[in-house]
Amino acid sequence: MNISRREFVAGWGAAGLAMLHPARMRASVPTAPVAVARCRSYGAEFLAATEKMFDQLGGMGRLVKGKTVTIKINLTGGETTRQDYLPQGRACWSHPRTVGAVIHLLDKAGARRIRVVEGAWVWPASLEEFMLKAGWDPDLLMGAAPRVELINTNLPYKGNKPYTRFPVPNGGHLFPAYDLSTAYTESDVLVSMNKLKEHGTAGVTLSIKNLFGISPTTIYGNKVPVDESAPIPYGGRQEIGHNGSRQPPKSSPPEKDPSSPREAGYRIPRFIADLVAAIPPDLEILDGIETIAGAELPRSGVTEAVSPGALVIGTNAVSTDAVAMAVMGFDPMADRGKAPFETCDNTLRLAEELGVGTRDLGNIEVVGTPVKDVVFNFREHGGPRQSRPPGRRRTA
Repeated sequence: MNISRREFVAGWGAAGLAMLHPARMRASVPTAPVAVARCRSYGAEFLAATEKMFDQLGGMGRLVKGKTVTIKINLTGGETTRQDYLPQGRACWSHPRTVGAVIHLLDKAGARRIRVVEGAWVWPASLEEFMLKAGWDPDLLMGAAPRVELINTNLPYKGNKPYTRFPVPNGGHLFPAYDLSTAYTESDVLVSMNKLKEHGTAGVTLSIKNLFGISPTTIYGNKVPVDESAPIPYGGRQEIGHNGSRQPPKSSPPEKDPSSPREAGYRIPRFIADLVAAIPPDLEILDGIETIAGAELPRSGVTEAVSPGALVIGTNAVSTDAVAMAVMGFDPMADRGKAPFETCDNTLRLAEELGVGTRDLGNIEVVGTPVKDVVFNFREHGGPRQSRPPGRRRTA
């Protein structure tokens, strides 16, 4: 019987979990090399740099040849969100040219089918419609390879099984399992594409935080029904994800401990650590060519457009995010109370406890450009929300 990797992950269930020791007692966790490169522009330079980094990681053919590849991009916020005059792709969103280039490279490496997915903030329309509202041309993505599909995973997946349950190995921190779009079950390879960014609630938003958007708002969103998932979404994830003022519908697993803190700095890091353990990305691509410092979305007096000119790519989400944090001038071993986790727990630590990967830079091989040659201190930029140190700001 042939089953996809996602079907295996979704189906191994409680029997497999019972055989595992608590992650906090494990002697070691996985690691994988992380590629770092200097890259100043989108287009040809990004394409060449990314192809070289793929080769440095052993080539993409071994990972994607003959497979269905799902690319989770980041289109956080609404279609009119802007940092000053900049289009979203140069500030807070995945850039359309990077997405198109990655589709091309994965097709070149032999991917059988490529899907671009996001939980888009448009009710109840398609991902294509959301992109059009935001000024993107979805045909540029659809034309980058022969078999490309766009899917809004905030909506019930087509067919008679819209959702599939993904257990969290080692029992999870917040929820024991998550009901996600069946599109993820049909995927053999998951790619997480995001910017290098800070985050007002989670400290940083990199490849792991990007997975917050895979939780369908028909189940984990505001105003969902008590018993069953909603036919269409009605809002964000504040009620269940951020403040825990209610549980998901009874058709989905409730959280493990309803008496745990109802505070976003506790809940969101655990929510996303659970997700990355339940459905770990096989490839992480983090764009630091252009982004914003100060928060995950443009905020007046808080965020600043910056150009770090860096790319970080890896195949273990915790290790990739650890190296990305170092590129941003942060310590991935820091915990609550230290930058960038002044008001939240460290998601990388929580994911490490679930056995996803190591955040210890001493145990991560960096290939390509040394981190020291691309460090861009995000705390020298942005507004006063994080009590940034005074002094001269850098733009490169």
